[in-house]
Amino acid sequence: MLLRLRRNLAEDERATFLALAAELGYAVRFVEGEPELARLEGPGRPEHRSRLEDCHAVVGVLDGGQAHELHQRAPGAPDRVVRVGEGAFGGGSVSLIAGPCAVEDAERTLQIAREVRARGATVLRGGAFKPRSSPYSFQGSGRAGLEVLARVRREARIAVVTEALDPREVEAVGEVADMFQVGSRNMANQPLLRELGLQRKPVLLKRGFAATLREFLLAAEFVLAGGNEDVVLCERGIRSFDPSTRNVLDVGGVAWLKLHTHLPVIVDPSHAAGHADLVRALARAGLAAGADGLICEVHPSPSEVHSDGEQAIGLEDFSAVAADARALAALDGRTVVQPAREDAREPERVPARPVG
Repeated sequence: MLLRLRRNLAEDERATFLALAAELGYAVRFVEGEPELARLEGPGRPEHRSRLEDCHAVVGVLDGGQAHELHQRAPGAPDRVVRVGEGAFGGGSVSLIAGPCAVEDAERTLQIAREVRARGATVLRGGAFKPRSSPYSFQGSGRAGLEVLARVRREARIAVVTEALDPREVEAVGEVADMFQVGSRNMANQPLLRELGLQRKPVLLKRGFAATLREFLLAAEFVLAGGNEDVVLCERGIRSFDPSTRNVLDVGGVAWLKLHTHLPVIVDPSHAAGHADLVRALARAGLAAGADGLICEVHPSPSEVHSDGEQAIGLEDFSAVAADARALAALDGRTVVQPAREDAREPERVPARPVG
């Protein structure tokens, strides 16, 4: 490892650093003419890197050497491909996730599942447990929502991703879901991340709305360190001062992540936009930056939904997003995974129910 140390270290600070390096099994050699640069030769373990970063004398790690964190892309290593139902994320495969923000009644959710599957989605999204900013807002239908998802998964023959908010919910959610979701508000919920690291189902990890990319990757590290290698990162926008969009989609962050981690990266244009008429454009931007998939809020009657109705796109708009995805993926030799044709159905026309 190559470390940058603080300038003008006191002798006791320098001695503390050297003692820690020796304790971890490293020989320290200072770069000639650069007393702030220390090269460490030794075992190279990711937990050692963290111990050294916490040392007061160390400004930062310039080169991790063999002390790769689990999320880091090793030279020459292939992309991680995460498979969920019929979908695949990474390694040249692009998949679409679509569905309502929150689970509704069984019949409506089943109709939506069949509609989005017929249009190219391989995974259905839908929240049974909903984290909300206000305790008085709709919090989801809970265990009843999980029962709806179980039925829809079986009858529509589509994989399901839904959120777990608490380590105590993981077992119940895992009985239904093909993929666990960790929402933006829970990105730093370390007990939940540790519990999901013990599972053997993929995890969709959303970036916190005020998180740096480094913090985002370290959240993924908690899951990876538990032994679960199937993590999909989701860029969903970060908070800004401008209310024109709900969040700012970090397209540059998507490109940066694709360079620095082997984990698949997808984009949530719905939460970034906050407005349905911006979703298609942001979806295109994310895919052009290299995203391995999209997760979109889709509903045939957005005015009826319990939460986030303004950002839900209609069924025909989702068809357009899927067509864009196929065209953009083809430009760099990638493929949008399609549901098996023998199961595909003609889209059902869901009549809009009157409001009120």
